[in-house]
Amino acid sequence: MSNPVSDLVLGFQDLVAGVPDLVQPLVVALAGAVPFIEGEGAAAIGIIGGIHPVLAAVAGALGNLLCVAVVVLVASRVRTAVTTRRGAPEKPTTARREKFERAYYRYGTPGVSLLGPLLLPTQFTAAALTSTGVSPVRVIAWQAAAIALWTTAVTLIITGVIRTVA
Repeated sequence: MSNPVSDLVLGFQDLVAGVPDLVQPLVVALAGAVPFIEGEGAAAIGIIGGIHPVLAAVAGALGNLLCVAVVVLVASRVRTAVTTRRGAPEKPTTARREKFERAYYRYGTPGVSLLGPLLLPTQFTAAALTSTGVSPVRVIAWQAAAIALWTTAVTLIITGVIRTVA
């Protein structure tokens, strides 16, 4: 039985290796837009595919950030449409929603954005933050910081600049 995320990563690696050099960063950016691959996974795909580490990291991070920005802007419009609709019945709060709100009140937008990639794709975290009423500009700014941080960290680990303790 195969793992769909693993298969997707291998597919992107094959794609990077099979396209012209000028197109490779675009493939890495596309991979960065995929939830669970993110900027850091896309950077790894690019580096393993032979792209310069800095170019792979920038392409992966930009692909991830562009996708997150689209998610935030759409979620913001949906939230505005739902909250301004008159007579809309209140939905009961789910356990998952309560868990997210507890984390949000404990860590705030910066903490949820920076720690969120440990548990969820940035697209999911960004949509959840936006749906709670956090300003889209604030969400995008903190998600950009998180994407840059995690992509840089993984890139430095993959290239051996930072060595992990085994």
